[in-house]
Amino acid sequence: MSDFIQARRAADVQYLHLNRPEVFNSFNREMALAMQDALDAAASDDQVRAVVITGNGKAFCAGQDLKEVTIPELNPGFKKILEEHYNPIIQRIRNLEKPVIAAVNGVAAGAGANIALACDLVIAAEEASFIQAFSKIGLVPDSGGTFFLPRLIGMQRATALMFMGDKVSATDAEQMGMIYQAVPGDTLQESVALLAEKLAAMPTQALARTKMLLNASYNSSLEGQLHLESEQQIAAAQSVDYAEGVAAFIEKRKPKFIGR
Repeated sequence: MSDFIQARRAADVQYLHLNRPEVFNSFNREMALAMQDALDAAASDDQVRAVVITGNGKAFCAGQDLKEVTIPELNPGFKKILEEHYNPIIQRIRNLEKPVIAAVNGVAAGAGANIALACDLVIAAEEASFIQAFSKIGLVPDSGGTFFLPRLIGMQRATALMFMGDKVSATDAEQMGMIYQAVPGDTLQESVALLAEKLAAMPTQALARTKMLLNASYNSSLEGQLHLESEQQIAAAQSVDYAEGVAAFIEKRKPKFIGR
């Protein structure tokens, strides 16, 4: 794996650190492909029950490394950048059958902001910010931004942020429902670890099925969604963790889920 993605394990939690701090963790091709490999590894490892994506240095991610697209011998072209870099990352995050947390430690701009918003939960340092920076250089939002942001904060606010490229503080992002939580910067690491550990101790299959249902809800009718819920509930009721959850409830003790 490239040094541009640093992976470390803490118990059942896989941490993925974006590691190009000198360019605010902006993506080039090597980093984007390494990110896909890291997400694939987390998906296939049964010992991993939650994933955290964060940035090294002052930034979470500044999006695309513009140096790569302005130097002809380095430029892969926007078709390749979107179809081989960002779109596969977003699809992997949404299809990963484990909770994915974005720990936003600093600025999240452009594709960096939208990668964060594609995660299941976002916790940000109060000092962090989110910027739909595309219009400032004559581009349109990508990396799922036009899909996720209107659903999180509504069409009017999403349109304004994408048209004007205004910076949104983490505190404001929490208040408008863009992210789950804003915390003081010096407590971000601890807050993320506590949340990740809590999710990793939960019934992983049930969380994965819930995530699948949420993904499907974007395009389902009520009738279709009720049918999917029925299918997934029947399947979840066959799991080891369901049996443990019921037993623990009856015995008035804390359940010990194993993710199966």
